[in-house]
Formats: sequence, structure tokens, C-alpha cells
Amino acid sequence: METVLIEADIRKKLFTASGELTLDMKFSVDRGEMVSVFGPSGVGKTTLLRIISGLTAADEGYLKVDGEVWFDSAARINRPARMRPVGYMFQEYALFPNMTVKENLAFAQPVKDPHHIKQLLELFELDMLKYRRPAVLSGGQQQRVALARALARKPGLLLLDEPLSAIDPEFRSKLQDEILTMHRRYGITTLLVSHDLPEVFKLTGRVIVMEEGRIVKDGNPFDVFAANRTSGKVQLVAEVLKVEMEDIIRVLTLLVGNSLVKVAVCDNPEEQYKPGDRVVLVSKAFNPVIQKIT
Repeated sequence: METVLIEADIRKKLFTASGELTLDMKFSVDRGEMVSVFGPSGVGKTTLLRIISGLTAADEGYLKVDGEVWFDSAARINRPARMRPVGYMFQEYALFPNMTVKENLAFAQPVKDPHHIKQLLELFELDMLKYRRPAVLSGGQQQRVALARALARKPGLLLLDEPLSAIDPEFRSKLQDEILTMHRRYGITTLLVSHDLPEVFKLTGRVIVMEEGRIVKDGNPFDVFAANRTSGKVQLVAEVLKVEMEDIIRVLTLLVGNSLVKVAVCDNPEEQYKPGDRVVLVSKAFNPVIQKIT
């Protein structure tokens, strides 16, 4: 069995709020990997997932998955979406409002497997909700249903488009744990689009960073975001919540996971911090060092 599951070299012209750009992506993904796709809005992350799933056609190039050609512009091959064994969790969930939770999961299965549905309901703690319709579920419950439905068809490839974007931090952490449990149990090759840097660090061992339709960095999250800038025994990703001046130093209040931490930093005009900044906090020999992630 080949190690590489996805081989892609695709191009597509996009028209975004910032103007015209060309999605130009060449990459591969190994079988069983969970890879995050990171970057600002409008760089083509969602379009990339839609091209892989067959919901959007690339202009040129090729896409090969598990040894089979799904798209090849030169050979005029474009396998229909229904013929691609992909589980896709959309940003907007796209649940069927007239179906119960259990019916939503069952509808996604090309071959009915009630036992697999039962496993998913238990894994995502949906068993007590299986006869309810999406309209009466909370946002977090709907996201769990959408993720379970993406897995219901037993896909060889899972595509997650901002799966936890609308969830509060505490519940987001719980759902991240469920995604990790799911990945360990099923070992499905997964592409995860995310704007959340702590989520990237927690869930994936590899990140593809996109800017203006192209890959600008690709590697381990720590190597990509903090390489050659810091060294230490402990490295934590945090968000700046508050900046206060005390004499000649500044005190930063940081959100690290679900905890608040205060760190004093020397006033340095070359390194300005403001609420909302993502930073990496490094502790070595009990001396913390903080640097902004760029």
C-alpha cells in the first residue's frame, strides 16, 4: 500500500472581495495524516476543499487520491462528487432540517450500516438526541451532528472546513478532544481548514500556510510559526487579552488554553503587543520569553 494518499497540482482563477487571484497548489498528503490548512480569509482554503471533494472544478492540473485519478485537465477527467469517497463537514453544517439526527447520519451512508451509526451517536454523545431535528439543537450539538454525518459514509478522506469556528472556547476544547479521539480510532486522512492557531497546534502535526492562493510554508506548526526564533523546554501558544503599563515594563494578560496568565515584558518599541495578538510563550530554566507570532 502506498504511503501517499493525495497528490495534487491544481490551479483555478478566483474572484474574491480583495480582487482576482489564482489558486496554485502543489502538495501531497500521506495516508493517515491530519493536516491543517491555515491562512486569512479569501486565500482559497475552502475552494481547495471543494475542488478535492468534486463540488468545484479546477481550471487545470491534476488530483490523484489513493492511486486513482480524480481530476486531470489534460486527459479531461473529472470524477463526479458522488463517486469520491469523501466526508465533508461544511462551515454552515448543511444539515437536513426535516430529518432527525439519526436520519441525517443514515442518509449519508451509501451502504446502510446501523451499527456504525450507533457507534457515531455514542462517540459524539448524540444518542439522547437522535430523534431530534436540527432546529432544536444548539450550535455545538449541530456541529457534532455534522461531524458524525461526515464520518457516516466511512470516507477514505475527511475534509473539515472551520469545524469549530462558532463554538465558545470551553466547548471548543471538548470538541477538539472528540476530533482527536475520532482520528485515533478511525485513522482517516484529514484536511482541516482553521483560522485558530491553538487549534492547529493541538490537532495537527503538519500545517500548510496559504497566502494569496499559494503555499508559503509547510511543516510542523512549531517549525513553521516559531522556527529559529526561540528555544526552550516549554512552548505555549497564547492570545493577548490585555496590555497594562507598570513603570518601565508592560504586563500582558494572556489566554493560554482556558487559563489566564500574566507576564511582565520589558518595553521594546520594536515589539508592540495589542489585544488579539497571537504569541508564543517560552519557558526555559524558569525564565519565560514571549514573542509575537508572525
